[in-house]
Amino acid sequence: MTDFLTRYSCLLDVGTAANAASAFDIYTALIAENGREDPPAEPFMLSLTPEHGPARLWLRDPGSADQQLAITFVTRCAEAFGLTGRCGFQWANIASDPVVNGFSGGAHVLDLSTGQTLEWISTGRWLADRLGEGGAR
Repeated sequence: MTDFLTRYSCLLDVGTAANAASAFDIYTALIAENGREDPPAEPFMLSLTPEHGPARLWLRDPGSADQQLAITFVTRCAEAFGLTGRCGFQWANIASDPVVNGFSGGAHVLDLSTGQTLEWISTGRWLADRLGEGGAR
């Protein structure tokens, strides 16, 4: 049986160590809110690591996770801490076995001051558009 995973890893600079500590409260509330959904989205992992500094949060999937949940977290942090600039991440969709249309990915860029998506791309959709087909080959 083929398993499909979504993989990503990115950093979010929240400005200060105090904001980073508060971001864990935002994360806890978001995960609790997500747990009430039917079905809940696969959550991402959140941590601070010494090599990235005291104000840079590391968001990553634990094997597969919903990117929208990470986007919601980033926009909530941006609003809570008055963050500006841009934040983005890439993801890869990976099939455990080589299957047609089993691999793709993409990227997402957010404007932190507005919480709006500036751009995003899905490589699967991009390829289908370039081939002039409903699906990639």
